[in-house]
Amino acid sequence: MSNEMIIHGRATSSNVQTVIWALAELGLDFKRLDIGGAFGGNDTAEYLAMNPTGLVPTLQDGGVTLFESCAITRYLAAQYGDEAFWPTDPATRAALDQWAEWAKGTFSRAIVYEVFWILVRTPKAQRNLDALAAGVANVGKMAGLLDGRLGGDDYLGGDELSFADIVAGHALYRYYTLDFDRPETPNLDAYYERLTKRPAYAEHVMVDYSSLRAE
Repeated sequence: MSNEMIIHGRATSSNVQTVIWALAELGLDFKRLDIGGAFGGNDTAEYLAMNPTGLVPTLQDGGVTLFESCAITRYLAAQYGDEAFWPTDPATRAALDQWAEWAKGTFSRAIVYEVFWILVRTPKAQRNLDALAAGVANVGKMAGLLDGRLGGDDYLGGDELSFADIVAGHALYRYYTLDFDRPETPNLDAYYERLTKRPAYAEHVMVDYSSLRAE
């Protein structure tokens, strides 16, 4: 067990959720500070010295300070994870990492900006319904890809959770709780149901986002 770490970032940020879910799965002690969004604090000189982007999350782990959720997750996995969570064989790890990269940069991004942003962050009268329909179709196609990749496996690495599941799974709470038509993806549905039964996922990812809704 490491010394207590500090995570700077609000609980409703999906990027922050990625990191604190990883921390909880790894059994690490941490303290989260409300930074960003309505809390502010991410434009101070002190914060920008740690994270020049002014975004969240930022991790402090002793003498290590990091920003960018996936970089933090990989650091935590490499530093504190076991073989299942962070495979030591480069080829085995890369086979997982390619899906983590795709999930973060393509699938999760589409969920957030093509669907979530319109349905939650945009006032109803200002929503572009054509853009929403296109986003829903795009996200549905990607969900099918992940469904096919999972097949009958419990997790992306097989029987046990890995760093790739943290990156791929964190956006699924929003995917499954937003009001839009989803395609039939039995493997992905079962995967999400499995994640929801993990205490760390339920506590740190299944976070009410109603405070983010536009008036």
